[in-house]
Amino acid sequence: MSGYANVLSAKPGDTIEFKVSSIGEAADFSARLVRLITTEDHPQTAGLIEREVAAPFAGQHPARRQRIYTGSYGYIEHKTAFSNLLDFTFQAWLWPTLLGSKRQTIAGTWDDENGAGFALQIDEECRLTFLSGDGRGNMSAVTLDTPLRERQWVFVAASYDAKTRAVILHQSSLCNVGDLSSPETRVFDETLAPQIFPQDSFYIASHRQTGEAGGVRAGGHYNGKIDSPRLYAGAASVHEIASLSGDTGVSRLATHLVADWDFSIDQGSDVFRDVSGHGLDGKLVNMPTRAMKGFNWTGRVHDWRSAPGEYGAIHFHDDDLYDAGWSTDFTFTVPEGIASGVYAARLDALGATPAYVIFFVRPPKGQATSEAVYLASTATYTAYANQRLIARDPLDEMSMGALPIFGEDDIFLDENPEYGKSVYDLHTDGSGVCYSSRLRPVLNISPNANYWSFGGDGYLTGWLDALGIYADVITDEDLHKEGESILEPYRVVLTGCHPEYVSMAMWDALRTHLSRGGRLMYLGGNGFYWRTAFHPTLPGLIEVRRSEDGSRTWSAEPGEYFMSTTGEYGGLWRRQDRTPNELLGVGFCAQGFQSGSYYQWNPDSANPRVDFIFKGIGKDGPFGNYGLAGNGAAGQELDRYDRDLGSPQHALVIASSINHSDYMVLAKEEFGAMHWMIGGSENKNVRSDLVFFETSSGGAVFSVGSISWCMSLPINGYDNDVSRLTRNVLERFRDPAPFPFPSRPEQSSRALAPFERT
Repeated sequence: MSGYANVLSAKPGDTIEFKVSSIGEAADFSARLVRLITTEDHPQTAGLIEREVAAPFAGQHPARRQRIYTGSYGYIEHKTAFSNLLDFTFQAWLWPTLLGSKRQTIAGTWDDENGAGFALQIDEECRLTFLSGDGRGNMSAVTLDTPLRERQWVFVAASYDAKTRAVILHQSSLCNVGDLSSPETRVFDETLAPQIFPQDSFYIASHRQTGEAGGVRAGGHYNGKIDSPRLYAGAASVHEIASLSGDTGVSRLATHLVADWDFSIDQGSDVFRDVSGHGLDGKLVNMPTRAMKGFNWTGRVHDWRSAPGEYGAIHFHDDDLYDAGWSTDFTFTVPEGIASGVYAARLDALGATPAYVIFFVRPPKGQATSEAVYLASTATYTAYANQRLIARDPLDEMSMGALPIFGEDDIFLDENPEYGKSVYDLHTDGSGVCYSSRLRPVLNISPNANYWSFGGDGYLTGWLDALGIYADVITDEDLHKEGESILEPYRVVLTGCHPEYVSMAMWDALRTHLSRGGRLMYLGGNGFYWRTAFHPTLPGLIEVRRSEDGSRTWSAEPGEYFMSTTGEYGGLWRRQDRTPNELLGVGFCAQGFQSGSYYQWNPDSANPRVDFIFKGIGKDGPFGNYGLAGNGAAGQELDRYDRDLGSPQHALVIASSINHSDYMVLAKEEFGAMHWMIGGSENKNVRSDLVFFETSSGGAVFSVGSISWCMSLPINGYDNDVSRLTRNVLERFRDPAPFPFPSRPEQSSRALAPFERT
């Protein structure tokens, strides 16, 4: 069983739509509403705790298989514009990225089921092909001799004369110096093409194909960029077709322009515009990558907003996926009075592992039922959605310091690639995935799926429940949409273990929260790292561009660092003069996954400003030398205090982690040139710092700088120093008494130089 909901966050009165699919043979499935207190069934804890909540949808539902069709493309529907085409000419610039694997359709009216219409294609031998059919079984394909080359711009054109049935095919490669080279033009009049059956739709980067139950879907997906496609109502001559690449259309054909699709307009949207004046605007499916540099990119400008004419390309992929498009199986209207928290529709079927469709219930807008609010890192969950690194990354074993272990979900995703990818994965053509969506089943937003983010955050919600501390819940998407107003009723904001992906609106909201006296408990590591864009009109879609630097699995192409959805410069917040250190007091510095370590107290722990932290805690020795992730509270990814990166001078570094192994190494942005001193045993900058500081408005920040911190909370039934320390901070942060700002800012005793040596 698998499923997803149309929303990830809902408040009382909102209706949630649940979409479910069964791959097995079960005739039906049961559904029930549960509140998730914890999200991991770990043997050293109380296990997975879920509490059933009454819901109208509880009970049996008929099971069915709902399929997912990946691949991006564009289409235009019109009753007469294409059906009246007798003679025509089509042109476009191509940058193909996956040649030789299968036949790919560039554009046309081809209907695969009926064998009707025409298509400009690339065949299995990488050659430009013109396919045509009359819908009565008569089909013809003509092909050029010279294969196309991957990742090289080429101008292609085809014309068809209905009277003579002659076809002209043309291609001209664009050399590095900007000149057209090795053109090939052929006239195919000896192999008469059939009379082309007219159609009422035109496809780009695919063709029409009938799916199950007679539904229409796309096939023959093209991988690569397409720029400046144009369609004319007239057959060009050999001379005319060869000159099209240097003009908007030779004089005779210009008067017969049917459509001129300009992909540089409405960047980031799911529509593309016809600038011919005929109104043949198109629709994009499954969100191909936009704001791509085109065939005429000069390199003088890297921001597509400054030179839109040089960003007229769209990159299509056969594995793009935005919305799975499943039908709704049942709905749920969130009732008044329901507790804010983490919920799921639990799905059970005979012979199947239970599936959970996760959602978060927030309080009514403008209301709060607690002084504290937990900010669920849903942008990070979406960024990692259905990540497949374990199956394809040859470095995974080395980075983990252990043999990779394939779980049930890893095997399922490897066998079912149609479930889409994360922004850590590569498309089938090797380009990086920069969009991710929650409108599909996401296997790692589920219990027992990933302690890295959602699973690890369950240790925090379980800790709150076990200690009888109630906190409301909101999501990244809520914070992005509503800004600081959603935080206004709260005194304390708590993050999860890995809030890595953050938008500008989220950042600004938290900064405003602190400026008005709010408190922030950053209970994770590698937080506020990648600048993230939420699509302004397409729900559930985020964008990430991996520019310049940072720990990453792929890099954006030069000139493609600006996000298509918002125009913002992508990459690390650290590279954009908004370091996490300024907001949190710490910033990402090291990662390693073989084992964790522990903390020792620093001299700052004796400062009276932090006396409240140490109720019931001794300082006789190290602490945090236990946990569910590597047996230590300091592990996986670490953040440290650094004044050079904006950490406040008056911040107190009360503890720092020590004795990391060389599997814990400096992050790549931490050094300008390679050197041998990057491991935990050699470099003191490989550490997690526990930091506290006050704001001038009476607020405060407490940061732990470690993903593994929350995984130490449940040890010994939540009776340990990590748990007590975290509770002491939360209790003081919930207290309305303002924090006095130190009159003379002190310098932390742990303000280390960038390359301090052991």
